[in-house]
Amino acid sequence: MPGLGQHQGGLPVLRQRAGERRGYSLRPLRFDTRAGRRSLRPILVIQDTTEFSFQREHPEKIGQTVRVNSGQDEEGRFRMHIVCGLLMHASLAVTTEGLPLGLGAVKFWTRTKFKGTAALKRKINPTRVPIEQKESVRWLENLRRTTELFGDPGRCIHVGDRESDIYELFCLAQKMGTHFLVRTCVDRLALGGDTTVDAVMDEVAVQGVHAVAVRNGKGHLDTAKVELTYRSLRILPPVGKQKRYPALSLTVLHARECDAPADRPRIDWKLLTDLPVLSNEDAIEKLRWYSVRWKIELFHKILKSGCKAEEARLRSADRLVKLIAVYCLVSWRVFWLTMINRSAPDIDAGIVFTEREQKILDFLIPNKAPTAPGSNTLGIYLTKVAKLGGYLARGCDPPPGNTVMWRGMSRLIDIALGSETAPQLVGN
Repeated sequence: MPGLGQHQGGLPVLRQRAGERRGYSLRPLRFDTRAGRRSLRPILVIQDTTEFSFQREHPEKIGQTVRVNSGQDEEGRFRMHIVCGLLMHASLAVTTEGLPLGLGAVKFWTRTKFKGTAALKRKINPTRVPIEQKESVRWLENLRRTTELFGDPGRCIHVGDRESDIYELFCLAQKMGTHFLVRTCVDRLALGGDTTVDAVMDEVAVQGVHAVAVRNGKGHLDTAKVELTYRSLRILPPVGKQKRYPALSLTVLHARECDAPADRPRIDWKLLTDLPVLSNEDAIEKLRWYSVRWKIELFHKILKSGCKAEEARLRSADRLVKLIAVYCLVSWRVFWLTMINRSAPDIDAGIVFTEREQKILDFLIPNKAPTAPGSNTLGIYLTKVAKLGGYLARGCDPPPGNTVMWRGMSRLIDIALGSETAPQLVGN
């Protein structure tokens, strides 16, 4: 994994409107992402940012992420608390079914000063600040790196939440010949500039109704009916950037729940893409692709809950970056094992496990019935790993999740290491 944890020129400082940051620019993580080239199906590249918080005696050696309100003191004055930590922006490549292929790009940074964007917005219009002076340039950098890594821009569809609603990102995607699907939060100028996207979409008639499975406030499965409206529009850049960026022809897709439920938030998605949406089937497909975005949230959960990245005791940002980069590999592999068990359980177990690991699993968890040599598939061995992690494998149980796979793999690695070293220690 070359280049991880390295930064250029010591600790460079890039001044920006929201504060100052120290950047750790990493080359793309190159593991298993190229495997997706064997198929002509689209590859979803999901981008998102997460924070790692730490408690240190010398927090200046790491930096800070944000300044938050810690409550009020006895006199009613607000106390502000500075959080020590790192920020990570990752691009996770997945199939349209949600199988993680690997990380295309990862960027770490930490701030040395935080002025607060709310106060700055009263003095400066953010749309008039060049993207290169903002932290949001990370979205463009990761799009560029992942697109170059795959070498097939037309197959990549970059997916992001409302934070990725950046006009410069749309223009860069068009320039590089790749695609995007983002949830929009900005009511941009449309058509000739005398109206906005929301005003135009309010006049578009409902073109279809789609039923989706959701969970209510108590975690129980429910069915929601969403109304679909979509239209191709001419979108204009912000007023302060119209001389620098051209107008774009994009597709606006709205999915809004018919009735507001009482036990959960109402579904109201406003998506923006450069892909054509010509039918209800196309619209449902784009909604399904965007719903895969939550896979990167699971990846972050494995990083923090499984690898316990925030419990690391390293004292400097450089060392933490290197450690978390290694954890990214481990987290991806656990995530991949969990999902490959659901999508391709019948493939050869040797793709994942060595002969020694298979023998260990057969010894610890024998098959209930005799099987022919070589007939054990990957799904069988992954279930055995999950059992090491506490999975009961009852007929009514769902497929094993990331937590039991993490525990099982940890035990398997320890047992395999012990089996290799034990003969040397006892002299056999």
